[in-house]
Amino acid sequence: MAVGVLWSVAACQAGADAPHAGHGTTGVDFGVHCAPAVRKDFDGALALLHHMTYPQARAAFRSIAQRDPKCAMAHWGVAMTLFQPLWPTRPDLEDRKLGGEEVQQARTIGTSDPRERMFIDAAAAFFENPASDDYWARIHRWADATERVHEAFPKDVDATTFEALALLATTPQDRATRDNADRAAALLLPVLKAHPDHPGAMHYLVHADDVPGREHDNADVVRRYEQEAPDNPHALHMPTHVYTREGDWAGVVRGNLRAADAALRYPAGDHGEYVWDEFPHAIEYLVYAYLQQGDVANAKKQRDRLLATQHLQPSFKTAFHLASVQARIPLETQDWAAAAALQPRTPAWVDWDKYAWPEAIAPYRIHLVALPGKGDTAAEVRAAADVLYNELRTAGVAVLYDDRDASPGVKFADADLLGMPVRVTVGAKGLARGVVERRSRATGEQDELALADAASALANG
Repeated sequence: MAVGVLWSVAACQAGADAPHAGHGTTGVDFGVHCAPAVRKDFDGALALLHHMTYPQARAAFRSIAQRDPKCAMAHWGVAMTLFQPLWPTRPDLEDRKLGGEEVQQARTIGTSDPRERMFIDAAAAFFENPASDDYWARIHRWADATERVHEAFPKDVDATTFEALALLATTPQDRATRDNADRAAALLLPVLKAHPDHPGAMHYLVHADDVPGREHDNADVVRRYEQEAPDNPHALHMPTHVYTREGDWAGVVRGNLRAADAALRYPAGDHGEYVWDEFPHAIEYLVYAYLQQGDVANAKKQRDRLLATQHLQPSFKTAFHLASVQARIPLETQDWAAAAALQPRTPAWVDWDKYAWPEAIAPYRIHLVALPGKGDTAAEVRAAADVLYNELRTAGVAVLYDDRDASPGVKFADADLLGMPVRVTVGAKGLARGVVERRSRATGEQDELALADAASALANG
């Protein structure tokens, strides 16, 4: 995309920030206890949230909070847009603090409705202790609290759809399983029967069907969501996950051409300065689908379209697709000369060291590093690391164990190069205090875990 096109896209930012610009906002009837003048708009904002149209949903909820300062649920809504349960994104410290502030504001304003109080408590559970970067502890707290909302209000449509979302969000990342998807679908199908236009029920069922063995279960819902999805790149793209599993390459192309164009209409960044990373995501699927059709020319055209696009949003998703799209064509066409000519870590503007393997595809989730040193406690450190390694394996955690006789600098450099999601270090100083060090590859944040509880904490988080 030429620079001039970017600025023409950015010029649309004011319209994109409007609460309902270009997006479907129907199908929700929450019954919020706010001023009558904002209730319909609250339903629209919640529809945007269910469609995972997070920036526009946030703008809509903020507008409601300004128009009705006594609407506690508007602040709940803002908080709910600050984490994306089914996306590989993770809220940074700033967003975690902001989310905590929003739920506190919701509690301060208060609501007489017990259901709304429980929804607010569920969001608050996610944003507890903003300094911690333990995302999985957060998402499990939110899921547990959301389950309590559903148990208290089992016939409530949005309590049910959020419970289904929570089940999908807590699917184990270290093994292939359809259990959570099956449970989510069992909740969503009755909702759809009674409320066929509910955006959350449709959208989350498409996600539930994006697992092996479920791709043919609800083809009518998937295709209906493609037809009814709002002008939102993720919503337009999501049915193509199922089409990919089905081998419906024409459907993959159709959906992702629309998704890529929609991504260009809605810039990312605080000031609309970036091309949304949903654009490279759609391009990845286009390249793959064209290759499955034997259409190498169009695959290359989409690759070149991505590489020519400036001001891409700096994110893991962008980095991943810039790397994979370049590698995919020579791999699929077995053009080994072209593969050998690929230049790693290009384009150069990407901060390649910043982006870790996503947990779902990392060869190992934990990189365990033993630092026994040469002192009197060397044998004790090795033994503790061996025990932790075996406990993690017994718990089903994929763990890479570095027990080499090498310096800490060499081991840490290799860990950074391999880029597993979590590095755990067992050393003499920590062992003396009964702790091990945990470091997130994605954020660089680190903390300590009690050695006695480390295997359980790592297996569950």
